[in-house]
Amino acid sequence: MGKLKLVVLDWAGTTVDYGCFAPVAAFDKAFRAFGVQPTIDEIRAPMGMLKRDHIRTMLRMERLAAQWQERTGKAAEEADVEAIYRVFEEKLMESLSDYAVPKPDVIDTVGQLREMGLKIGSTTGYTDSMMAVVVPEAARQGYAPDYWCSPDSVDGFGRPYPYMIFRNMQQLGIADVREVIKVGDTVSDIREGKQAGVLSLGVMEGSSVLGLTQAEFEALSLADRAEACAKARQTFLDAGADDVLQSIRELPAWIRQRHFDGGNP
Repeated sequence: MGKLKLVVLDWAGTTVDYGCFAPVAAFDKAFRAFGVQPTIDEIRAPMGMLKRDHIRTMLRMERLAAQWQERTGKAAEEADVEAIYRVFEEKLMESLSDYAVPKPDVIDTVGQLREMGLKIGSTTGYTDSMMAVVVPEAARQGYAPDYWCSPDSVDGFGRPYPYMIFRNMQQLGIADVREVIKVGDTVSDIREGKQAGVLSLGVMEGSSVLGLTQAEFEALSLADRAEACAKARQTFLDAGADDVLQSIRELPAWIRQRHFDGGNP
């Protein structure tokens, strides 16, 4: 295996927006606007996907499909996906700048990775218009990857398709998938990485999989915290993750041990 050269990070829930709450609220409002009442678990299950794909996935869920059928008298169609998406986008854009705050340890971690000679790429389930809000606000607060890519840059083929990772490799001059690692906070992130053939890590603290605010996570008893993290870890591993980190702050040491000190991943 060649020496690692590129770390591809997700955005909401991984580097910004602790707990990945911006899209959750917007999806909830969008579906409720059409008389469908999703649970938080139903909203979070497809998290990380292109947002239209996220809506399609939710509409195929048995409970939500039944609600839609009862409400409208028919199965959901593509026009319905677009109608829900328009509401989702409106609600998300209203508050998106408030959810671009870098998570704890992200700025320091990225600094360490760059000192190790690594390039910082990124992928997202957000569109270009959404990223036009998130990217400058995150940069203003100290976080800016070397490159970012949304599904818009790859003809709408977002996660779990691997093309955003390949676009990062192209733009940052990386030829070998063995020199790339993907880090994210959702099942979709892991699947994206595995489809691309790169090492894929899940991050628990601040993740969509955990779905807790920082205050909620820190208020958990040690036993409850351990139980929640064990469940999250298993979710990542079941999705194919090569490993799971408690926090993104563990990433530099993980990489040094396996890629800079002669260890095996």
